[in-house]
Amino acid sequence: MKSAHTPATRKTVGEIRIIGGTHRSRRLPVLLAEGLRPSSDRVRETVFNWLQHLWGNDWADKHVLDAFAGSGARGFEAASRGAGSVILVEKNKAIAAQLTANRDKLAATQCRVLAQDALAALATLGHQKMDLIFLDPPFKQNLLKACLPLVLTSLASDGYVYIESEAALDDACLENLVMVREGKTAQVRFGLYQKAAE
Repeated sequence: MKSAHTPATRKTVGEIRIIGGTHRSRRLPVLLAEGLRPSSDRVRETVFNWLQHLWGNDWADKHVLDAFAGSGARGFEAASRGAGSVILVEKNKAIAAQLTANRDKLAATQCRVLAQDALAALATLGHQKMDLIFLDPPFKQNLLKACLPLVLTSLASDGYVYIESEAALDDACLENLVMVREGKTAQVRFGLYQKAAE
């Protein structure tokens, strides 16, 4: 029998819910790790509503990169809506293994999980043109400035990059990008951008 003073076991697994598409309402387990911030349903729904307005329901030819995949919520949401290919990049090997397990559970064969650093992945994926890149790096590590030049080489000319950050981004950080949509909550700022015309 447990003592009344036995500390509660720390929860190590959470879950995400897929909002739309063929896997709508499916719940997937997520390992809880330091710095992991699964995107809220509200923010994710807003972003995918933007994308539906821009693309309609035609995702079959879309190539998607989730550069800091974490829970995989955005990448699996894109797969559920029919994206032709989805790459989820996650350097934490345990979390990457959970992403692989969730991919297999969904039989989402168009998804590929890369267990590596996002900057290294972006540098090697430059030849692959992506229609949508999700960029939501850990906060307070100044990673956006390092990522964005690499993102621009991987982004298709008419593609979109989603950026989530803890504060408003300065103009220098967003050089060569044009805002298409933006939103904010009490915790985060988020927006959808395209390459500026040359």
